[in-house]
Amino acid sequence: MRNGCWWWLVLAIAALDGCNRPSSSSSLESYPSKNITIICPWSAGGGTDRVSRYWAGALEKQLGRPCVVVNKTGGSGAVGHTSGANARADGHTITTITFELCTMHRLGITPLTFNDYECLLQMNADAAAIIVRDDAPWKSLTDLLEFAKENPSTLKMSGTATGGAWDLARAGLQQAAGIPVGAVIWVPKGGAAPSLVELLGGHIDAVCCSVPEVATQFESGQVRVLAVMSEERIAEYPELPTAREQGVDWVAVGWRGLALPKGTPPQIVTKLEQTCLAIAESDEFKEFMDKNRFGITIRGSGEFTDFLQAQDEQWKSVVEAMIDESGQ
Repeated sequence: MRNGCWWWLVLAIAALDGCNRPSSSSSLESYPSKNITIICPWSAGGGTDRVSRYWAGALEKQLGRPCVVVNKTGGSGAVGHTSGANARADGHTITTITFELCTMHRLGITPLTFNDYECLLQMNADAAAIIVRDDAPWKSLTDLLEFAKENPSTLKMSGTATGGAWDLARAGLQQAAGIPVGAVIWVPKGGAAPSLVELLGGHIDAVCCSVPEVATQFESGQVRVLAVMSEERIAEYPELPTAREQGVDWVAVGWRGLALPKGTPPQIVTKLEQTCLAIAESDEFKEFMDKNRFGITIRGSGEFTDFLQAQDEQWKSVVEAMIDESGQ
């Protein structure tokens, strides 16, 4: 699972970014003094890209400067995240950071962590969920986990690539339930969409992804959601039970937020945070998130940083267990 070659690529990108520390001339009065870039670590057309482009448009309106999205993909998110962390710390480069920032360093992909950023705002969190076909024999999470425990290496599940957010979410769920990570066969796929095709085609038994990603199939009665890995039931789907309600004390969410390079002048961080919080309170933002079925969770700079610290610790044992079982 460790992939040291990605680190050489990341170093090369950091070098190409050139001088990345701010000059002492950075000031609130002149900010922004040029166009703003939002780095998206994931491909165009995906959820993170759509979120990034919304924020680019909203910031452009608020700050009066063009704001463009640049997709820098590769390395399981390491390329874009690293490029953003190593950009000039003058407030003109923002990165859309995602869940993987708290797991990449554990997986040996890159040493980068949330401490390499000035966190601005968390705007999204979608809980992981366990989904099966509507005609599956398992009526509850308990049923599914008991089957996995009694029939190791039989149940096939997917939702993303190996080591991705949903793979780690199901691994943590199993760990919390006292079931070895390897007791379920993870079938790596490019995301929730191809995984759902495999599920409906009968090629796998279950999918781990967010409810918004499976909303169409759920609302049409094609699939059943056995559990959501949230603190409480999802407001949009109050009929769906949590894992905790079914005896498994586990919470797992995929999240998105905005961050600046470490060392950005505090007055610029504060201005951008206040601007972002105002955007997050707007009806336009809420309408965009509802239309795309993204869960809204707003945390300002300090609270977001504390959340990322907790996330970093939460995933430590899960990743270590996966590495141990993979023999890498």
